[in-house]
Amino acid sequence: MPEIAHCPRPASLVGHHLVESLPPIVVDSREQRPYDFTRFNAQVVRAGLKTGDYSLMGLETVVAVERKALDDLVGCLTVGRDRFERELVRAKDLACFAVVVEASMEDVARHRYKSRMAPDAAIQSVLAFQVRYGVPFVWADCRNRGEYVTHSILQKYWRESRYGKPGLAP
Repeated sequence: MPEIAHCPRPASLVGHHLVESLPPIVVDSREQRPYDFTRFNAQVVRAGLKTGDYSLMGLETVVAVERKALDDLVGCLTVGRDRFERELVRAKDLACFAVVVEASMEDVARHRYKSRMAPDAAIQSVLAFQVRYGVPFVWADCRNRGEYVTHSILQKYWRESRYGKPGLAP
Protein backbone atom coordinates (compact mmCIF):
# COMPACT_ATOMS: atom_id res chain seq x y z
CA MET A 1 0.00 0.00 0.00
CA PRO A 2 1.40 3.43 -0.89
CA GLU A 3 2.40 5.83 1.85
CA ILE A 4 -0.13 8.59 2.56
CA ALA A 5 1.39 11.96 1.68
CA HIS A 6 2.19 14.35 4.49
CA CYS A 7 0.49 17.75 4.49
CA PRO A 8 2.62 20.91 4.61
CA ARG A 9 2.49 23.02 7.77
CA PRO A 10 3.77 26.44 6.72
CA ALA A 11 1.97 28.73 4.32
CA SER A 12 3.17 28.09 0.79
CA LEU A 13 2.40 28.98 -2.79
CA VAL A 14 0.42 26.30 -4.60
CA GLY A 15 -0.11 27.30 -8.20
CA HIS A 16 -0.47 31.04 -7.78
CA HIS A 17 -2.51 30.95 -4.57
CA LEU A 18 -1.22 31.41 -1.05
CA VAL A 19 -2.21 28.38 1.03
CA GLU A 20 -2.42 29.20 4.72
CA SER A 21 -1.54 26.62 7.31
CA LEU A 22 -4.32 24.90 9.20
CA PRO A 23 -5.25 26.49 12.54
CA PRO A 24 -4.54 24.33 15.59
CA ILE A 25 -6.63 21.19 15.82
CA VAL A 26 -8.70 21.11 18.99
CA VAL A 27 -8.89 17.67 20.61
CA ASP A 28 -11.70 17.19 23.10
CA SER A 29 -10.33 16.92 26.63
CA ARG A 30 -12.45 13.77 27.21
CA GLU A 31 -10.98 11.94 24.21
CA GLN A 32 -9.31 8.84 25.67
CA ARG A 33 -7.13 7.82 22.71
CA PRO A 34 -6.51 11.06 20.83
CA TYR A 35 -4.80 11.33 17.51
CA ASP A 36 -1.61 13.38 17.75
CA PHE A 37 -1.41 14.45 14.07
CA THR A 38 2.41 14.56 14.24
CA ARG A 39 2.81 13.14 10.73
CA PHE A 40 0.93 16.20 9.46
CA ASN A 41 3.04 18.68 11.48
CA ALA A 42 -0.24 19.98 12.90
CA GLN A 43 -0.52 22.00 16.08
CA VAL A 44 -2.83 20.34 18.62
CA VAL A 45 -4.52 21.80 21.70
CA ARG A 46 -6.70 20.02 24.27
CA ALA A 47 -9.98 21.65 25.26
CA GLY A 48 -13.57 20.71 25.97
CA LEU A 49 -15.73 20.42 22.85
CA LYS A 50 -19.51 20.50 23.01
CA THR A 51 -19.82 18.29 19.94
CA GLY A 52 -17.32 15.86 18.43
CA ASP A 53 -13.78 14.85 19.33
CA TYR A 54 -11.83 17.08 16.90
CA SER A 55 -12.34 20.58 15.55
CA LEU A 56 -10.36 23.65 14.52
CA MET A 57 -9.47 26.48 16.89
CA GLY A 58 -11.97 29.27 16.44
CA LEU A 59 -14.38 27.04 14.50
CA GLU A 60 -15.49 24.73 17.32
CA THR A 61 -19.16 25.55 16.71
CA VAL A 62 -18.84 25.15 12.95
CA VAL A 63 -16.87 21.98 12.14
CA ALA A 64 -16.21 18.77 14.09
CA VAL A 65 -15.31 15.13 13.65
CA GLU A 66 -16.40 12.33 15.98
CA ARG A 67 -13.95 9.39 16.16
CA LYS A 68 -15.25 5.89 16.84
CA ALA A 69 -13.36 2.66 17.32
CA LEU A 70 -15.55 -0.29 16.29
CA ASP A 71 -16.47 -1.43 19.81
CA ASP A 72 -17.24 2.17 20.77
CA LEU A 73 -19.46 2.61 17.72
CA VAL A 74 -21.45 -0.53 18.48
CA GLY A 75 -21.77 0.58 22.10
CA CYS A 76 -23.26 3.85 20.79
CA LEU A 77 -25.80 1.81 18.84
CA THR A 78 -26.86 -0.14 21.94
CA VAL A 79 -26.43 1.01 25.56
CA GLY A 80 -25.11 4.48 24.62
CA ARG A 81 -27.66 5.09 21.87
CA ASP A 82 -29.58 7.95 23.56
CA ARG A 83 -26.39 9.91 24.36
CA PHE A 84 -25.05 9.34 20.83
CA GLU A 85 -28.30 10.48 19.23
CA ARG A 86 -28.21 13.66 21.33
CA GLU A 87 -24.73 14.32 19.91
CA LEU A 88 -26.00 13.76 16.37
CA VAL A 89 -28.84 16.23 17.03
CA ARG A 90 -26.30 18.83 18.25
CA ALA A 91 -24.19 18.13 15.15
CA LYS A 92 -27.02 19.25 12.87
CA ASP A 93 -26.19 22.85 13.88
CA LEU A 94 -22.65 22.53 12.51
CA ALA A 95 -21.76 23.37 8.91
CA CYS A 96 -19.57 20.25 8.70
CA PHE A 97 -19.70 17.12 10.87
CA ALA A 98 -18.71 13.51 10.25
CA VAL A 99 -18.28 10.31 12.22
CA VAL A 100 -15.00 8.59 11.36
CA VAL A 101 -15.07 4.87 12.13
CA GLU A 102 -11.74 3.09 12.67
CA ALA A 103 -13.05 -0.06 11.00
CA SER A 104 -14.69 -1.24 7.80
CA MET A 105 -18.24 -2.32 7.08
CA GLU A 106 -16.72 -5.75 6.51
CA ASP A 107 -15.50 -5.71 10.13
CA VAL A 108 -19.10 -5.11 11.21
CA ALA A 109 -20.47 -7.75 8.82
CA ARG A 110 -17.99 -10.30 10.23
CA HIS A 111 -18.94 -9.38 13.83
CA ARG A 112 -15.42 -8.24 14.79
CA TYR A 113 -16.67 -6.50 17.92
CA LYS A 114 -17.57 -7.59 21.45
CA SER A 115 -21.29 -6.76 21.57
CA ARG A 116 -24.06 -9.29 20.95
CA MET A 117 -25.70 -6.84 18.55
CA ALA A 118 -26.28 -8.56 15.21
CA PRO A 119 -24.10 -7.20 12.38
CA ASP A 120 -27.11 -6.43 10.20
CA ALA A 121 -28.74 -4.48 13.05
CA ALA A 122 -25.54 -2.46 13.58
CA ILE A 123 -25.26 -1.58 9.89
CA GLN A 124 -28.96 -0.71 9.67
CA SER A 125 -28.64 1.58 12.71
CA VAL A 126 -25.72 3.44 11.13
CA LEU A 127 -27.63 3.84 7.87
CA ALA A 128 -30.71 5.07 9.76
CA PHE A 129 -28.58 7.65 11.60
CA GLN A 130 -27.09 8.85 8.31
CA VAL A 131 -30.57 9.41 6.88
CA ARG A 132 -32.19 10.73 10.06
CA TYR A 133 -29.45 13.20 11.02
CA GLY A 134 -27.74 13.84 7.69
CA VAL A 135 -24.38 12.80 9.16
CA PRO A 136 -21.86 10.90 7.05
CA PHE A 137 -20.16 7.89 8.63
CA VAL A 138 -16.74 7.42 7.03
CA TRP A 139 -15.41 3.85 7.22
CA ALA A 140 -11.66 4.43 7.55
CA ASP A 141 -10.65 0.75 8.02
CA CYS A 142 -8.17 1.34 10.86
CA ARG A 143 -6.88 3.89 13.37
CA ASN A 144 -4.06 5.14 11.13
CA ARG A 145 -6.45 5.92 8.29
CA GLY A 146 -8.93 7.35 10.79
CA GLU A 147 -6.35 9.97 11.74
CA TYR A 148 -5.67 10.67 8.06
CA VAL A 149 -9.39 11.05 7.26
CA THR A 150 -10.00 13.24 10.31
CA HIS A 151 -7.13 15.57 9.37
CA SER A 152 -8.29 15.64 5.75
CA ILE A 153 -11.88 16.57 6.64
CA LEU A 154 -10.70 19.42 8.87
CA GLN A 155 -8.17 20.59 6.29
CA LYS A 156 -10.64 20.47 3.41
CA TYR A 157 -13.25 22.36 5.43
CA TRP A 158 -10.67 25.02 6.35
CA ARG A 159 -9.47 25.51 2.79
CA GLU A 160 -12.88 25.44 1.13
CA SER A 161 -14.46 27.77 3.66
CA ARG A 162 -11.52 30.20 3.35
CA TYR A 163 -11.59 30.31 -0.44
CA GLY A 164 -15.31 30.79 -0.97
CA LYS A 165 -16.60 27.38 -1.97
CA PRO A 166 -20.43 27.24 -2.11
CA GLY A 167 -22.30 25.87 0.87
CA LEU A 168 -19.56 26.49 3.43
CA ALA A 169 -19.91 29.22 6.03
CA PRO A 170 -17.19 29.61 8.68
